[in-house]
Amino acid sequence: MKFEKAIRMKAKLRLALTGPSGSGKTYGALLIAQGIGGKIAVIDTEKGSASLYAHMAEFDVLELDPPYTPERFVEAVQAAEGAGYNVLIVDSITHEWSGVGGCLELVDQIANAKYRGNSWSAWNEITPRHRAFLDALMRSPMHIIATARSKTETAQTEQNGKKKVVKLGMKAEQRDGLEYEFTTVLDIVHEGHFAVASKDRTGLFGGDPQPISVETGKTLLDWLESGAETVDQLTPALEAISNAATVDNLRKHYEAAVELLGERIEIKRAKNARYRELTAPPEQTAPEQADAA
Repeated sequence: MKFEKAIRMKAKLRLALTGPSGSGKTYGALLIAQGIGGKIAVIDTEKGSASLYAHMAEFDVLELDPPYTPERFVEAVQAAEGAGYNVLIVDSITHEWSGVGGCLELVDQIANAKYRGNSWSAWNEITPRHRAFLDALMRSPMHIIATARSKTETAQTEQNGKKKVVKLGMKAEQRDGLEYEFTTVLDIVHEGHFAVASKDRTGLFGGDPQPISVETGKTLLDWLESGAETVDQLTPALEAISNAATVDNLRKHYEAAVELLGERIEIKRAKNARYRELTAPPEQTAPEQADAA
């Protein structure tokens, strides 16, 4: 084992925008995506709400209908990767958790069907599926902007002998700990599309609420691009897969690539192409050619 000097590398955006319904999460996400630039895709679970903003930005949309299982979100993310988009907005990830067919509903179904209502046992099945959804977002080669609905948390306190309800902040409607997955989490203040950072590894959003704009995306991109160049691990992995001599060798190279880089569409395509080559029937010699020989 050897410790090495820590270096911040170039990275892709991992941003979460949280706020109550109607606070402008979709609008803000599109502004930031414009600032980052490139082809923009939106996974829309909000019944076409993203398309209401077609006048302000050029983007493609996939309207995702129920059931909102983790696997359907993963499939949509992979489709965006395969289509070559630069920025993906997932609007919203709340549906994967508490929407129709989402994790909470799946837990109830599995608990009742297999474990006599024991939700603890059901979570053993759902947690890996939810983890795969988050991994698809975190390992994607695209910039990711995810929106999540939030609600105000309150608590009852006592001051000078009088009971009082106080606000404790906003809580995203997703599994606890979601904020640890993202580089930055911006909580949108309902009035005026201003945002406050509840988590920020960039150091760009400290202090008072700041307006979300196209410049927000440009500022984030400058920070992401200011890191050192990353080591290209994809190219050698693809070469190893493409040059595999046997099916067993191909499987080993594919599994190693997925372990290192995640289930990326480029890796899967390379594996499928090489598998077809290795399992293709040998070319048969034409009768006339055989006679001539």
